[in-house]
Amino acid sequence: MNENKERTNPFFLPYNTPHDTAPFDRIRMEDYEEAMLEGIRREDEQIDKIVNNPAKPTFDNTIISVDDGKDGEDYYNLLDRVSTVFFNLLSAETNDEMDALAQKMSPILTKHSNDIRLNEKLFERIKYVHRHHRKLSPEEKMLLDNCYDGFVRNGALLDAAGKERLRQLTEEISVLGLQFSQNLLKENKAFTLHLTDEAQLDGLPETAREAAALAAKEQGKEGWVFTLDFPSYLPFMTYSTQRELRRQLYMAKNTECIHDNTENNLEICKRIINLRRELAQLLGHNSYADYVLKHRMAGNVRNVYKLFNDLIKAYKPTAQKEVAAIEKMARQLEGKNFKLEPWDFGFYSHKLQLQKFNIDAEMLRPYFELSKVIDGVFGLANRLYGITFKENKDIPVYHPDVKAYEVFDEDGSFLAVFYADFHPRKGKQGGAWMTSYQGQWMECEDVKKPFGPGNIKNVRPHVSVVMNLTKPTEEKPALLTLSEVETFLHEFGHSLHGMFANTRFESLSGTSVWWDFVELPSQFMENFAIEKEFLRTFAFHYKTGEPIPDDLIGRIVKSRNYNVAYTCMRQVGFGLLDMAYYTKKDEFTDDIIPFEKKAWEKAQILPQLPDTCMTVQFSHIMAGGYAAGYYSYKWAEVLDADAFAVFKKHGVFDKKTARSFRENILSKGGTENPMTLYKRFKGDEPTIDALLKRNGIKTTKTR
Repeated sequence: MNENKERTNPFFLPYNTPHDTAPFDRIRMEDYEEAMLEGIRREDEQIDKIVNNPAKPTFDNTIISVDDGKDGEDYYNLLDRVSTVFFNLLSAETNDEMDALAQKMSPILTKHSNDIRLNEKLFERIKYVHRHHRKLSPEEKMLLDNCYDGFVRNGALLDAAGKERLRQLTEEISVLGLQFSQNLLKENKAFTLHLTDEAQLDGLPETAREAAALAAKEQGKEGWVFTLDFPSYLPFMTYSTQRELRRQLYMAKNTECIHDNTENNLEICKRIINLRRELAQLLGHNSYADYVLKHRMAGNVRNVYKLFNDLIKAYKPTAQKEVAAIEKMARQLEGKNFKLEPWDFGFYSHKLQLQKFNIDAEMLRPYFELSKVIDGVFGLANRLYGITFKENKDIPVYHPDVKAYEVFDEDGSFLAVFYADFHPRKGKQGGAWMTSYQGQWMECEDVKKPFGPGNIKNVRPHVSVVMNLTKPTEEKPALLTLSEVETFLHEFGHSLHGMFANTRFESLSGTSVWWDFVELPSQFMENFAIEKEFLRTFAFHYKTGEPIPDDLIGRIVKSRNYNVAYTCMRQVGFGLLDMAYYTKKDEFTDDIIPFEKKAWEKAQILPQLPDTCMTVQFSHIMAGGYAAGYYSYKWAEVLDADAFAVFKKHGVFDKKTARSFRENILSKGGTENPMTLYKRFKGDEPTIDALLKRNGIKTTKTR
């Protein structure tokens, strides 16, 4: 008892850890709420100081003070410090207690944010500075514009009744988004396919069998357990000869959150869609998409649909041929009356891929042992940018699976902390993502002197990648598929964007860019996955040590565009669904499932099943930041193909080109318009040509 009385919440103290990293080993559940509430109190106090400052509003005493959020008592923003840790762990290592606290604190935090954004006296100061300010650097001007626009986009110009309604809308959206995610996680983890008859494993590779046996053992069961986590789900759908079991697994995956239980997300989705529409219209926009796209490279709804229509025109005929070829293969094997169903697609697609290219994921696994892939990815960053990674076991981590690294720049100076969290587990959301535990910014070395040359401290970032890659088994280390290597490269690209950040203001650093630009650094890195010179650096057989054969690399390259048009149409379909919801100008009253089928019909190649639903598990657009923005993946794909073509022209490891990419894009964050940054790297605007060429799609030259 005395120990508890004397103990101080670790969020209130200097961390005294390497590089001031989060002290995960000292944080207790009760620390979060206490620190959040104290952080809110301190931030309110700081806002009062800004508002009641008798001096004339200036960029320095108003905009910078609002942006940095320092609480005046310590060098850090307590609320940001605790909420960053809490909400990152809510995705990566949650439990029922954290879920309950998130439900409790989410409306409190949203209310606090609204209190700041809707503070009339504070906005008057910001508005004054927006109209009357000293000469500003481009980065300072961007910060000022973002600050002003941020307040306007969050209701600062509304009347009292409008502000009150906006509070209600944002608080409800935050709670529903959280509930959506929690429901999806519970549904995903609740399902298992438990098999006890070895004959039911027919067709499955050894890696899938071993992983399923380990999963069963971990659950205290005999036999084999398959789950809806992708490292378990995808191999089963690809290799299992048991069509009925494939159907069961497919239907379980594609009916998550539409069952008659407490995890049903149908009404939650309808409510979120309507709340966002109302919020946008309250702020003077026709639809939520119009509201979102005002601050995107696409600019407006028309340009998004133009991208989709261009892609459909270019790719759909090829996609139809791809699916027809798979149907033909299935009928050759099963009879002319065989009807290809969605749970058959992966299975027969794999058989056709084997026939055409003599390649599949399992052939490559022995060459993609996780520790070697890590070496390869780090080596790639070293070759391009000169940076190095050194694991530091003194840096606390939140789970034994997590590895923490110090990252050093080419000149040996400290660059960042990098956390890597590789494998699925009970309290972890599906998918893969990059996040930060500390951003990057610059501040005064000596607070008594003005900011400037000789008085600048560059606070370096702590970034994290979280994935759900194949786990090691009792017999084998973690052996990845090529797709998982690409996932690693993708998230690592995001992390480079964070690690190379070199801006004055944290709100403009790293990945703090427009959402249809943020995927460029990540998708760009995926290009290296099939580059022979890259594969030669790490792809060695985990048993023999033999390098991946040239013949196998050749087959990888030849098969790169296998089903590329079908995959494109699938992504376009998701984008069409997103836009269908968020371009609504009237109340959304449709039933979600039939609405979904119609919304993306133009891009569908396979037959649709009436009793499945994507919307209720579409976290990107319901609980994430991609509402009215899912098109960003295809938008950025145009950019990444265009950018990689520059590397191909000069050599994929050309240091001069890499330096330009780092200096003009990766280090600049959101300090300038993204097209300005891109043109500074490339020399002109991107076109769709490089993507069409990479994908082998024939078309006339387009701008």
